[in-house]
Amino acid sequence: MVKELTKRDASSSSNSSNSPNSSNQAEESIATATNAEATTKPEAKPKSEAKPKSEAKPKKEREYETLSGIPLKSVYGPEDLKDWKYDEALADPGIFPYTRGIHADMYRGKVWTMRQFAGFGGPEETNQRFKYLLAQGQTGLSTAFDLPTLMGYDSDHPKACGEVGVCGVAIDTLEDMEILYKDLPLDKVSTSMTINGPAVIIYAMFLANARKRGFDWKNLNGTLQNDIFKEYIAQKTYLIPPRPALKLIQDMMVFCTRNVPKWNTISVSGYHIREAGATAVQELAFTLADGFAYVDAGIEAGLEVDEFVPRLSFFFNAHIDFFEEIAKYRAARRIWAKRMRDHYKAKDERSLKLRFHTQTAGCSLTAPQPENNIIRTAIEALAGVLGGTQSLHTNSMDEVLGLPTEKAAHIALRTQQIIAYETGVANVVDPLAGSYYVEWLTDELERGANAYFKQIEEIGGVIPGIEKGFFMKEIADSAYRFEQKLQSQDRVFVGLNGFREEAPGSKIEILKIGSQYEERQKARIQAVKERRNAEQVNNTLNALKDALRKNENAFPLLLECVEAYATVGEICDAMREVHGAYRETAVL
Repeated sequence: MVKELTKRDASSSSNSSNSPNSSNQAEESIATATNAEATTKPEAKPKSEAKPKSEAKPKKEREYETLSGIPLKSVYGPEDLKDWKYDEALADPGIFPYTRGIHADMYRGKVWTMRQFAGFGGPEETNQRFKYLLAQGQTGLSTAFDLPTLMGYDSDHPKACGEVGVCGVAIDTLEDMEILYKDLPLDKVSTSMTINGPAVIIYAMFLANARKRGFDWKNLNGTLQNDIFKEYIAQKTYLIPPRPALKLIQDMMVFCTRNVPKWNTISVSGYHIREAGATAVQELAFTLADGFAYVDAGIEAGLEVDEFVPRLSFFFNAHIDFFEEIAKYRAARRIWAKRMRDHYKAKDERSLKLRFHTQTAGCSLTAPQPENNIIRTAIEALAGVLGGTQSLHTNSMDEVLGLPTEKAAHIALRTQQIIAYETGVANVVDPLAGSYYVEWLTDELERGANAYFKQIEEIGGVIPGIEKGFFMKEIADSAYRFEQKLQSQDRVFVGLNGFREEAPGSKIEILKIGSQYEERQKARIQAVKERRNAEQVNNTLNALKDALRKNENAFPLLLECVEAYATVGEICDAMREVHGAYRETAVL
């Protein structure tokens, strides 16, 4: 690609009237033609004339902008923060509006939780990966589930064929959950589970397993993603329509507030919104709008703001535009704090503090030259740290090709540890504060998010926005604009559309998921069904359907279903029977 660009530039230069050589040649040619014409036709005029240099078309000046398209000046100074006031816009770390971080000492007091995403094959393999990562210094668990589980189908369903254990761990019954977390100290290590449509079912299995092992639910600490809005907006692993899906989340929020007080009931996710093609402004706005909608849902369910909001957390993307990402996190804290205090009248300081997990951008990784992804991940992780994240997942270099190998996961974890213990960036809280550029960009992102909030309110809120396709169209348009920039090389990604190599780069090991995991899961489901009490399973499923029809709190009945060893697919089928399967409306 470098050679191609050089050749192209040289070609354009030789054709330019600004080139001294080409200008002289043109002048000589015109003079010769004029003399010849004068000899034969004294009144004739030359057929062409060279433009004076002053009239030549100027070369287009490069336009500088963030990855999201925010135009940038070359230098920022005091004039860009004319009405800016320290106490209102910034304040000290740990002080409202928490722009500089939610804790006064940040990583001096406690380094962020290093929570590497893991899950592949069956529960046995993922359990071993968890133990390996903990032994290497990881400080929290993060669980990835396979596509059939995410979509509410058992491993023996025809739609699951070829997908079991491929993009995460396969979980079908409580027995799988027992194997998945076997021997792990669930009361001492926080556990994250990235699942949404069947989230309440998987979480019921987690609680049932913890109870069987003798753990007090009040000591359990972790996060369930459980953000169904972003599924309709971006990732599309949904089961039933938005309104009954939100009711299940409300049921779980009420149950956990009273029985599992340390658990984060929802991780409001902007990560997948960004991966679908959203800009940083859209990720910020749509994620916080979803968060506000969940606050409204909790209040509607009869909870007080300060009773449940402290257990809401967030999940953001860390993309490659370093300063834009840092500004995004700072703006998110400030927006949340203001809305919680001024609109929702929250009194508990914990309700005002936006806590978030960060994952480096999967969509920024490239299949060509995959080792470059190690560098991208390190820069993105540093942005998350300087932006004040509470926990972090660093992508492995091979995730664009398949699930991470043990070696790639090891390098990704070491990336975090080098940032934490070698670079010195954790020694000072929010060291970028006061930068004219960073503060201006933080303000700019907040302005952009507020503009989107106004649009969403005019539509009628998040659910009407989903039903009308507003979010999906905005993201699709942004994704298209970015692809145009890649195609035109206005935006260069090394190895993808710039600095390409004719010969393939070094080959790396790719983790292969064989059919043996699918066969084992099928056999385990069959064995569980033969052992369990079929009548008890039917009774619990019927009781669940009855509660769903009556709009009662269904979570206690979900616990009964999973403790009877009903499968994920059976429970999801019960939900689909009552509410119907959701089908998205296409938006042009």
